[in-house]
Amino acid sequence: MKKIILSAFAAFSLAGYSQTTTPTTTTAPAVPAVSSDKEWDVSMYGFVRTDYFVDTRRTSNVREYNLNLYPLDVLKDVNGKDVNAVPSSNFLSVTSRLGVKVKGPNVWGAKMQGTLEGDFFGNTEGATSSIGLFRLRHAYVNMDWSKTSLLLGQTWVPAFVPEVMPGVANFNTGILFNPFGWATQFRIKQNLTKNISFAFTAYKEREFTTPVVPASTQNGPSTNSVIPSLHGQFQYKGKNIVAGVGAEYKSLQPLIVSNNQVSTEKVTSATVLGYFKYANEKVSFKAYGISGSNTYNMVMLGGFAGYTTPGGVETYKASKTSAFWVDIASMGKKVAPGMFFGYSKNNGTGKDGATAYYVRGISGTRGIDNVWRASARVDFKQNKFRVTPELEYTAATWGDVTSSGSVKDNTTVVGNFRALVSCVYTF
Repeated sequence: MKKIILSAFAAFSLAGYSQTTTPTTTTAPAVPAVSSDKEWDVSMYGFVRTDYFVDTRRTSNVREYNLNLYPLDVLKDVNGKDVNAVPSSNFLSVTSRLGVKVKGPNVWGAKMQGTLEGDFFGNTEGATSSIGLFRLRHAYVNMDWSKTSLLLGQTWVPAFVPEVMPGVANFNTGILFNPFGWATQFRIKQNLTKNISFAFTAYKEREFTTPVVPASTQNGPSTNSVIPSLHGQFQYKGKNIVAGVGAEYKSLQPLIVSNNQVSTEKVTSATVLGYFKYANEKVSFKAYGISGSNTYNMVMLGGFAGYTTPGGVETYKASKTSAFWVDIASMGKKVAPGMFFGYSKNNGTGKDGATAYYVRGISGTRGIDNVWRASARVDFKQNKFRVTPELEYTAATWGDVTSSGSVKDNTTVVGNFRALVSCVYTF
């Protein structure tokens, strides 16, 4: 039986060969060249993460204390005890992430790449009940013509620089000192030389919104304004160095009706920033500084104040904020210690007579003058698995708010100590 099968296979093979061969005097038909490149390439990435942490004081936070901003002011009960001076702890895996990258055929001569990414942190503006729900982080397509590229969709706000971001273990990623957030945008980038580029971005706030004004809708100040936020940034990128400077202009219209009258009042603001990174095989040094107004949507201190006169519509003035941070870390492949320090200052609006504050860091008649944070960590890495213990201390100076939104009198310094262990398995 075996010999019969082998004989049949041989006969079939010879028959097939005789059908595909041609006489030597006849030219064989041209065979279309097959490209070695894939027309489509889809890849999945992400990580599974769990955080274990303990705080010594109540803080302004998001998602059951996972992302801590600053310690809360002293609040005394009927017995004179500070109700915010209490510890807490939690275990969470909601920051686990899933993403897909897609590469497809060229369009108008541009290489195409798309990214869709989310996590389980819940909706940014939702209540605590949204924790664990899938949240959109990135959804964009990038068209690359070698020297020019065009990005369309939702990704990092331009003030956030992925190449120069704090290496902290805490999920806050240096928030309050480093701008953070995603926004739907139009960004065109031009490579001016081999190492220098310029990027222009027009964007609208989405996942991280502007301050909520009574009688307005979520992100109303942004959607009411026809002009999007505008950002320009020069960047130098070399073998060991990344450096850049940028500037941003923002125009918001908090209300279209104020005091039963049509309102066209705007709040305009400008921001400048600069950053630097040096890294080699052994060490990494990063620094970032920013100064400007109305940085609320970047999850920083600031926002704007409202001014109302009898019979008139509400007018506005942006609150000024300045911040900086430095991060030094080892580049060890197995063990990599690191340190972080950040500082942020509330500079007020510079105009007295405010009647309402739409500012992060102000609560009633009390507000934050400054916040600083210091932390130390050690990354223990093995293949795609990382365990990082981190110790972090954040201090905030609270005081009475002046009519310009600054803080001067009756100040109190409060601090929170956080001990954290982050476990991440990347794929």
